[in-house]
Amino acid sequence: MALIEENHEDNSQLKQFLTFRIGEDIYGLDILRVREIRGWNKPREIPNLPAYIKGVIDFRGGIVPIIDLRLRFNLAKANYDKETVVILVSVTQSDRETIMGIVVDRVADVMDVSASDIKARPNLGTKLDTRYLPGIVNRKDDMVLLVDVDKLLDPETFGRVVEELQDYE
Repeated sequence: MALIEENHEDNSQLKQFLTFRIGEDIYGLDILRVREIRGWNKPREIPNLPAYIKGVIDFRGGIVPIIDLRLRFNLAKANYDKETVVILVSVTQSDRETIMGIVVDRVADVMDVSASDIKARPNLGTKLDTRYLPGIVNRKDDMVLLVDVDKLLDPETFGRVVEELQDYE
């Protein structure tokens, strides 16, 4: 009798990430944080906010800030087109959950990743802010930069923006 070796990966160890593109770069975020994906519609602009906050939208009766990740990551500004989307994500800051929208060039797919496939982010020195990039996953010919949405905005800025937006509700 022949023994057949089977490679059963424990599915409980897999995490799913929604991948998206900004230019040629691929990013991924925890799929459990995604609340909705919407096509691009210009948000209501609010004065005196950081440039990367494009404005706000109404989401299920609440006011949600829309952050352009190109501007947040200090990348070249892009024109919004039919593939531009807003990913509404759940962000936790100071034990408080808030919905935030992030503008990306386009959504790619959902990928399954085991914890062992996540590589540590490279040490790029102290001048570059990479605290919101917890790791990298190699996938075929690409690398996917994972994004921690809780660290995407620093607590001081995020707290101030949320407080200002609550005045509009």
